[in-house]
Amino acid sequence: MGTIRNHSTETIRKSNPHFSSLKTTVETAFYSNNTREITSVKEAYELAKNAPQTIVLDATVKHAEELDLPQDANILLVNDGATVGRTAQARRIVGLDSKEDKDLFPIVREAIYDASFRPFIKTTGIVGLDEDFMVRAHITMPEKESNNMYSWLMNFQILNDTYANRYQNSKEYDENDIYIFFDPDWTHPDYPLGLSYIDADQNAACILGMNYFGEIKKGTLTLAWASAHRNNYVACHGGLKKFKSKDIENHVASFFGLSGSGKSTLTHAKHDGKYEIEVLHDDSFIISTEDGSSVALEPSYFDKTSDYPAGHVEQDYFVTVQNVGVTLNENNERVLVTEDIRNGNGRTVKSRYSTPNRVDKIEDPINAIYWIMKDDALPPLVKITDPLLASTFGCTLATKRTSAENTTESLDQLVIEPYANPFRAYPLVEDFDKFKSLFEDGVDAYIINTGEFLGEKVTPEDSLGVIEAIVEGKAEFENFGPIKSFEFLPLDKFPVPFNDTEYTKLLKDRMQVRLDYIQNYNKENPEDSLPEEITQALNELVDSLG
Repeated sequence: MGTIRNHSTETIRKSNPHFSSLKTTVETAFYSNNTREITSVKEAYELAKNAPQTIVLDATVKHAEELDLPQDANILLVNDGATVGRTAQARRIVGLDSKEDKDLFPIVREAIYDASFRPFIKTTGIVGLDEDFMVRAHITMPEKESNNMYSWLMNFQILNDTYANRYQNSKEYDENDIYIFFDPDWTHPDYPLGLSYIDADQNAACILGMNYFGEIKKGTLTLAWASAHRNNYVACHGGLKKFKSKDIENHVASFFGLSGSGKSTLTHAKHDGKYEIEVLHDDSFIISTEDGSSVALEPSYFDKTSDYPAGHVEQDYFVTVQNVGVTLNENNERVLVTEDIRNGNGRTVKSRYSTPNRVDKIEDPINAIYWIMKDDALPPLVKITDPLLASTFGCTLATKRTSAENTTESLDQLVIEPYANPFRAYPLVEDFDKFKSLFEDGVDAYIINTGEFLGEKVTPEDSLGVIEAIVEGKAEFENFGPIKSFEFLPLDKFPVPFNDTEYTKLLKDRMQVRLDYIQNYNKENPEDSLPEEITQALNELVDSLG
């Protein structure tokens, strides 16, 4: 039955690897007199609805009863202050810096001690929506943060009667339950941006000094992904869908990219009804290394609101909203002012019912992986036929920063985020090996550019068109210039000028960026270096461009 919460008396010993300093410290906070339990979504909703910082919109939640909410539940909005995105600089992983660990353990103890004199609430949910993989998760936070707890419960899955029964019948894993302590009111002069301290091995986290909901969502997923990774799954920050029709074989495709790259657009696209589409998720799932099946980790979607102006049909499926403005419409109703007018990165927890073709598991093995890159040196679609290079380009996935991140870096700067997953809590080489294994087993690898190619915008229609050509077996690829194991799909709108020295120089420079990244990574991480074969392959690729 899932993960470990209770321990037999004789195993409660220092020698038991399921106990650690951070895990024990965090879990202990759940049993304090200042903490009361929220046991239903209705209770969480009422608490959040009546919180002083809440704005109760006049719109009601669609499918409220199916979501275990009151029939007349309203959409709830809460806004943060200056910070409206994730703060990567606040992240620390137990074991990566033993000197800092010695400083952080007493800081965490002091933070939890100070918090114990204020009223806290706690609740329990499930991460992983199929009996093949379910992790029980617990979170505690100040009572005044009831909006964040409500959003957390709606984003994941509360442990209601249905899921309690499913969890009892789920596969057993030698993993701790997840425990998360969250206190946005914490401050410390040495950590002015906050602190997200994670013990990935023991499924515990202490998230302090940051009130953005994405911190606890991604903190929870970080631990769930790490658990899955240890148990024969590939952890995926992306979207996955299955194409079905009488004219094609079932085709399962996944899309990996950071927020704003287009992964949600590609995942949810209905392709004008050409196929029967099943959507697993657009942000978080896992792939079995044993049979290639995939499991979703969340029922809901943490979606950007910028593309959903007033009256947009997607607003019908909003449950909670964060960092979005409000005004009065012609009926004197409180309605959202979206399109990021108030600030960048307006967000919503949107229910699963926005996707009528939603599933929680896809049994069919995965067929294709698309690395989504906004790199204007690459045409809309490139195929990589060598498994080593296929995983290497996932490892050096190049894209642009977005307003989903609290950063001072330019949002136009091309950056590399391996496998589009900044939430990894284990050695990068392990992801490299697992993805390489998928490609060796026959999964096809593509780079799909959703940005611009040499100044020409790649539209969603362009991207969907090349995907459909692959699904229908109509894509005819050509060699991508002198680069071995690279092919591209020729498109009249996007001619590739291999004879233009300026273009080949740009392409070479972009490949050099990836080589530099790998070399710098290995230099900065000697104990977690990537295989030399990656550097050799990229060197050969760069040299082939003259």
